[in-house]
Amino acid sequence: MKIKIFLYSICLSVLVSSCYSKKQVYYPQQTTNKSVTKKPVESVISTKEDVKTEVRNSGYAREILERKPQLKIATLLYIDVFSGEAMAEMRKFKIPASIKLAQAIVESNSGQSHLSLKSNNHFGVKCHKEWEGQSVSHDDDSLGECFRKYDDPKLSFIDHSAFLTSRSRYSKLFTFKENDYISWAYGLKEAGYATDKLYPLKLIKLIEDYELYRFDEQVLGYSTKVQTPDVIAVIEHEVIKGDTLYSISKKYNFTVEELIKLNNLNGNQLSIGQKLKVSK
Repeated sequence: MKIKIFLYSICLSVLVSSCYSKKQVYYPQQTTNKSVTKKPVESVISTKEDVKTEVRNSGYAREILERKPQLKIATLLYIDVFSGEAMAEMRKFKIPASIKLAQAIVESNSGQSHLSLKSNNHFGVKCHKEWEGQSVSHDDDSLGECFRKYDDPKLSFIDHSAFLTSRSRYSKLFTFKENDYISWAYGLKEAGYATDKLYPLKLIKLIEDYELYRFDEQVLGYSTKVQTPDVIAVIEHEVIKGDTLYSISKKYNFTVEELIKLNNLNGNQLSIGQKLKVSK
C-alpha cells in the first residue's frame, strides 16, 4: 500500500485545510522511536506506463475515467487504495465512507502533502497532552505544531474514527443518516473540524465528482442515489426549399456523413417535405 501511495504524485492540486483535535488514542502496535523510511518518488514512478498499469488494474479508476476523463488520476488511485479502509471503518463506526475518503483527500492532498508523507497522517490530526504515540513538528495555523505520526496510513484511518466518536462536539454527526454526506460535511465544519469556510463544499464536490457515495452504497447494500432512466427524444427536421445536407448538418451540429448514416440516405438528394432525424 505504501508504494502505491507514491503513484499519487502525478497531476495534483492542493486542497489542504487543517483540523483541530483534542482526544488522543494510543495504538500499542506503534513504536515511539521508529522512523518511517520512504523510497524516493522517482524510484517508484519511472514512466507513465506505471500509472497506466495502475489504472488498468483498478476497476474503479478505469470505469470512472471512461466517463469523466477530466478527473485526477492520482486522486482516483488514492481512492482505489483506501476505499476498503473507509468502508471497514464505516461498518464499525457508522461514519460514511464517502466523508472519510473526501476528508483524507483534502487533508492529505491525496496522500502527497508534506505532512502525510513524513507522518502517514492523512487527516491532519494534531497531538495534544494525551497523545502517547509518535509525533512530528509541522507548520500549520502556527509554526511548529505537533501532529500525530503513524507507522502505517491505515492507523490514521482508524484514529480518525476514534477521534470523531470520542468527542462530544461531534456527537451530532451520528444523528445523521449514514448516506447523508451533505449533512455530515456541514456538520464537520460546524463542530470545528476545519477552519476553512469552504470545507463542506470541497467535501461535497469531491464526493459527487468522484462518486464516493458509491462506497456508502456498498456498505449499506442499497443505492443512495435516485436513478432516472435516460429519455431520448427523436427530433426531426422537415426539409424546406433551399435546404441542403450541409446546411442541415451545420444547424444541428452534425457532419454530413453522420446525417447520411443516421437517416440511411443513399445520396445527397433531398426533397421538400422530407423528414430527417437530427437527434442522435
